[in-house]
Amino acid sequence: MAKKEKEFLSYEGRPLLRDGNVLYYGDFKENFITRFTILETKKVNDLEVASKVNIELLEKHGDDISTARLTKKAERSSLYAALDIGIYWLEDILEMEREFLQKQAAQ
Repeated sequence: MAKKEKEFLSYEGRPLLRDGNVLYYGDFKENFITRFTILETKKVNDLEVASKVNIELLEKHGDDISTARLTKKAERSSLYAALDIGIYWLEDILEMEREFLQKQAAQ
C-alpha cells in the first residue's frame, strides 16, 4: 500500500502550520519562514481572538527550525495584521534571494 502524503492547510499558496499558539508560514524547504506567536487573546462572542501577535522572519539552515536565525521581528494587535506583514516580509526576502541567485548564476 502506498504511503499517503500528509496534507497541510495553505494560505496564499504556502503551507500554514499550527503548533499550539504558534503558527509557521512558508515552505520548510526554503531558507526563510515566518513564525507567528499568539501572545494574548480576547473573547469576542464566545470566540477566542488573537489580540497580541508576535511576528518573526526566520532564516533557517536545514530542516531544524530550532537553529533558525531571527531576521526581523514585530508585534501586531490582530492575527490578520500579523499575517499581512509576515507574508509581505517572506515574499520580499524570497524574491531578493531569487534575484541574488540569478545574478550569481549569470556570473
